[in-house]
Amino acid sequence: MDAPDSASPTPSGATASVVSQRATRRIDRGRGHSYVLDGERADGVTWVIGEGIPKRALIDWAARTTAGYAVDNWEELSGIGVAERLRRLERARWDTVKSAAARGTDVHSLAMRLAAGLEVDVPEPLEGFVDAYLKFVDDWQPEEILIEAPVFNRTLRYAGTLDLIARLKDGWVHLLDWKTTGSGIWPETAIQLAAYRNAEFYLDAEGNERPLPQVDYCGAVWLRADGYDLIPVEASAEAFKIFQWARAVARFATSPREDWVGEAREVAA
Repeated sequence: MDAPDSASPTPSGATASVVSQRATRRIDRGRGHSYVLDGERADGVTWVIGEGIPKRALIDWAARTTAGYAVDNWEELSGIGVAERLRRLERARWDTVKSAAARGTDVHSLAMRLAAGLEVDVPEPLEGFVDAYLKFVDDWQPEEILIEAPVFNRTLRYAGTLDLIARLKDGWVHLLDWKTTGSGIWPETAIQLAAYRNAEFYLDAEGNERPLPQVDYCGAVWLRADGYDLIPVEASAEAFKIFQWARAVARFATSPREDWVGEAREVAA
């Protein structure tokens, strides 16, 4: 990798202070979570990217997934009622998404437990992914600085949870995100890591606000059943601007129609 880009944004940092865990915290709900900042809900980074960044490739993917499900299950679908057949076809792509998301969450959880030095039982379908993680650790010898830390930006009022900040074998401090998608690393990862990099503080285990460490590089570790790749990501000042624009789009896209469209007018008497 090249030397760090001095023009890249660095977190402003915040004086460490003790805060109420009720006032600023991450709230876990099953596989999902949300954030509260100073007693009010904060926009999550993954929510911003999900609602504010167009994903044109997913349109074709959704069509292919639905068609593939129909072909693979043709006989079974032919033997059920039309309404149930339609319901299964409509649900096919979402079931695929949920399955992939669950795999990513499980691999990530196992990796974090392994990073903490714990012994874990790895389900057979995930063994290749976990082996890829262990190979990354062996190759790059990360010295973990932060693991799965909730981060917040009070000025812009957003929050997220970074996967890892670690000093790698090359001597530089890296902000890294684990990815287990089959299609590789997408540009949205730059937006995601730019948001984390520009957080103003993280919460430690006791709920205290702490300044983020200086980050030299950002990247994604693409874990697969057949190995891994460490891929540099340009989490630059421009990427952070795009995150802020995407946040405005996400808020617009999820706002009630009534915020923008009024009642029909009647002809004046």
